[in-house]
Amino acid sequence: MEKKAFKPADRLAQVQEYYFSRKLKEVARLNAEGRDIISLAIGSPDQPPSERTIERLCAEARRPEGHGYQPTVGTPELRQAMAVFYKRWYGVTLDPATEIQPLIGSKEGILHTTLALVNPGDQVLVPNPGYPTYTSLSRLLGAEVVYYDLTADGAWQPDFDSIEKMDLSRVKIMWTNYPHMPTGAPARRATYEHLVRFAQEHGIVVVNDNPYSFILNEGEHLSLLQVDGAKDCCIEFNSMSKSHNMPGWRVGMLATNAQFVQWVLKVKSNIDSGTFRAIQLAAAEALVGNDDEWHRQANIATYRQRRHTAEQIMTALGCTFDPQQTGLFLWGRIPEAFADVEQLTERVLHEARVFITPGFIFGSNGSRYIRISLCAADAKMHEALDRIIAAGPFVPSGTHA
Repeated sequence: MEKKAFKPADRLAQVQEYYFSRKLKEVARLNAEGRDIISLAIGSPDQPPSERTIERLCAEARRPEGHGYQPTVGTPELRQAMAVFYKRWYGVTLDPATEIQPLIGSKEGILHTTLALVNPGDQVLVPNPGYPTYTSLSRLLGAEVVYYDLTADGAWQPDFDSIEKMDLSRVKIMWTNYPHMPTGAPARRATYEHLVRFAQEHGIVVVNDNPYSFILNEGEHLSLLQVDGAKDCCIEFNSMSKSHNMPGWRVGMLATNAQFVQWVLKVKSNIDSGTFRAIQLAAAEALVGNDDEWHRQANIATYRQRRHTAEQIMTALGCTFDPQQTGLFLWGRIPEAFADVEQLTERVLHEARVFITPGFIFGSNGSRYIRISLCAADAKMHEALDRIIAAGPFVPSGTHA
C-alpha cells in the first residue's frame, strides 16, 4: 500500500524558522568544537531579580493550595500591582479590574491581540526595522503585513506624511515600539500624540510595545497612555523581562480600555489556563515597594558600563552609532566597505568568535546595521572587545565608515 505523505499547514509557508533559533544551532556546534563563542546577540538579561522577589516565589511555591489552575484574568494582587506600577512611573490611572490583562510575556499579547482584532485578509502596519514577531505572527494568522519606514534621517520615528498617503482602508492594527528595538530611538511625546490622532482619525488600533523605558533612561518614563484619549483607541504592552530581570518568568501586561481587554480575554481564556500563582504573586512583589526602584538603579548602573564597552566594539568594527540611544542594545551602521552586513557579522563570528546580530533580520531598513546586546557580563564584554581588536582590523585602511 502506498504511504500517504504528510504535509504541514499552508500557513507555515508564510514564515521561516526564527533567525536566532537557526543561528544558535550553529553557535552550539561551534562551541561543541571548542570555539568558545561569546554571544552579544540576544537581549536576555543575565542578572537575577531582587532577592525579595525570589524569596516570595519560593514561599508561595511551598503553599500546598497554590498549585491549581489560576484565573486567566490574573490574580487581583498582580493586577493591582500593575496598576500601581503604571500610576507610579507613568502617571497613568488604570482600573486593575477591567483595564489591565496580565500576559504570559508580551509575545503572547501580540498573538492574542491580533486574533482579537484582525480578520484573515485584513492589513496590519509594521515598522521597518522592527521586532520580527510583529510580521511572523501576523502572517501566520492570515493578515497582510504593510511596512512603514523608519529611517536614521527621520530619527527612527514614523513618517506620518508618508503613512497618510497609503490606502489605509483595510488596516486594523498599527504596531509601534518605543523606546524602539532595535534602533534604541527614545520615545517622544510628540510621536505619541500623533499616534493617538492617527488612531482616532482612521479607526486603527495603535499597539505600543513598551518594555525598554527603564533601561538606560534616567529621565521621564513615557507611555502612549499618557496622551488624552489614548486609552479609547490604543493598547500598550509592558513586560517585566527587561526592567525586572525576569525574561524566563514570562510576565507581561496589556493596558487599555475595558472593551479591548474583554476581547483579548475572550481569546486568551480559550488558549491558556493561567500563570502559576507563585509567579504572579512574586511578580506583584517586584512591582511594588522598593523593588521597583532597586531594579531601575541596578539596571542603569549595570548597562551604562556595558554600553561603554559596546561603543568601543562598534568603533573597533568601524561602525557609526547615535550616542543618544536607550534600551538594551546598541545599533550601529556598518562601513561602506562591506557589501552586506553578514560579510561583517560572519567574519566576527568565525574570526573573533563573537556572535552579534545582523540588522537585516529586523527588516530591509536594517540591512546596513548591526545590533550588540548588553546582556553579557562585563568580563565577557571586555573579552569580546579584545578578541575583535586582536582579529582585526575588519575595515581596510583608507575606507570610510
